Amino acid sequence: MKNRIVRGIAGSFILISVLLAVYVHVSWLWFTAFVGVNLVQSSLTKWCLMDTILEKVFKVKN
Repeated sequence: MKNRIVRGIAGSFILISVLLAVYVHVSWLWFTAFVGVNLVQSSLTKWCLMDTILEKVFKVKN
């Protein structure tokens, strides 16, 4: 369950930031890069900040 939520949030962040880059300012692509780097980091270290946030704020477990 938590993995689906994290993927949904990451995908939403990427889509929103790309739309903002197209319609507002190209600098929003830095946010897209930040999300992508965090996805790569979490695949290598098996730790994800969004997992921690979801556990603490919403008490979501696997």
